Amino acid sequence: MDVPTWVWIATGVVTVAIFTFDLAVVGRRPHEPSMKECATYLSIYVGLAIIFGLGVWYTSGGTYALEFYSGWLVEYSLSIDNLFIFIIIMAKFAVPRELQQYALMIGIVMALVMRAIFIAVGAAAISNFSWIFYLFGLFLVYTAFKLAKEGGEDEDEEFEENKLVAFIERRFPATSEWHGRELFHKDTGKRMITPMFIVIVTLGTTDLLFALDSIPAIFGITKEPYLVLTANIFALMGLRQLYFLIGGLLQRLIYLSYGLAFLLAFIGVKLFFHALHENELPFINGGEHLDYDWLEIPIWLSLVVIIATLAVTAVLSLWVSSRMSPEEQDAATGPRRDWEDD
Repeated sequence: MDVPTWVWIATGVVTVAIFTFDLAVVGRRPHEPSMKECATYLSIYVGLAIIFGLGVWYTSGGTYALEFYSGWLVEYSLSIDNLFIFIIIMAKFAVPRELQQYALMIGIVMALVMRAIFIAVGAAAISNFSWIFYLFGLFLVYTAFKLAKEGGEDEDEEFEENKLVAFIERRFPATSEWHGRELFHKDTGKRMITPMFIVIVTLGTTDLLFALDSIPAIFGITKEPYLVLTANIFALMGLRQLYFLIGGLLQRLIYLSYGLAFLLAFIGVKLFFHALHENELPFINGGEHLDYDWLEIPIWLSLVVIIATLAVTAVLSLWVSSRMSPEEQDAATGPRRDWEDD
């Protein structure tokens, strides 16, 4: 896929414009968005992603379009799992409801910048070292095993404040009081960081940790850096609205971790097969490629597996959870948050 420089630049400009507009709207009037507002914005972002995929189809062919749609769905599904942790972060820092979407917006922008850097590094690595696919594949299979094993554990127990946030809290004077959207506040002539600053750093850096499995996963779908980046952009665009729209529904997705674990394992195996097909390691098959057609799983099959897995996971989760008591749901996915009861 040959992407001209001007397309990269235009993509960056449009992305910055969309996030700037979104941030300006949220920043001008901090509030808790209604379900209608969330649904409207989410529909727009999903529609833009679909139109973008059709544009890729028209300009570069169906294969690349399917790669984009597959990568976008994988990133979106992994982002839904991230929302569990975002809810925990909001609860632990007692973020006021009207300030939550502003904190999420800034955190998402930070995450996008850091993901872009991660994608650039990953793209450079795979273009120079084909054996990187072995590492990506093994890492995803390990992550899938770990995710499936921890699927039934309470995520409150799993969440630990990351070291960067702990360092900031130790080294910089901070106020425990909220001052709206302010990141810094002067108190008795002393400049202090606010809870909003700490929450935003926590959200941004936590998402980067999640990118350790989501970025290798999408490279298992497509090797095109442009598609990897745009799939991440579209997945993050609707994440804030998704947070508010399906907050209570997350409690009922009791098998989400298992569905995502299966997807990560599938993509990990796909990456490992691709590594064998492109093998250059001297201690495997004498450094020669393994020229077997079955080692390359076609993109249409990947898309079918992704859609089927997400559909089965969602339907089965909702069907089983509807027959559970609230206590049983708590045992499956952790206790409900106060804001989910509103």
